[in-house]
Amino acid sequence: MPSVQLQEPQWQRLLSELRAMPGVYVGQESQCRRFIEAVLWMNKTGAQWRELPKRYGNWNSVFKRFNRWSRKGIWQQLAHAVADIIDLENLAIDSTVVRAHPSAAGAKGGPQRRDSGAVGVGLAVNSMPARTG
Repeated sequence: MPSVQLQEPQWQRLLSELRAMPGVYVGQESQCRRFIEAVLWMNKTGAQWRELPKRYGNWNSVFKRFNRWSRKGIWQQLAHAVADIIDLENLAIDSTVVRAHPSAAGAKGGPQRRDSGAVGVGLAVNSMPARTG
């Protein structure tokens, strides 16, 4: 599975923002960096917490810290603070966000198909007028 490593300038920017936030315990810089990279790995892969590689620490400990930060609104504050450097490469859009129009599944009101009657005898229906000249 892919690894996620913050580049030093990215990490220093995140670290300075985290230290400036009230109620955020950074602790050891290396441990905090590993935690942030674990969360980024989870975001990038979309895996279950139990699938977190050991190099990022115990999955349950990472999850609990992630959950505490979520309840405190730290992730939202951090996103606003670093919005100018966010890399959209890892932006994920899934089917819970993008909805298909009901007609895409054949609901009433979908695209109407006109049969010329030729379909029944095995001839293709041509939607383009014949070119003349």
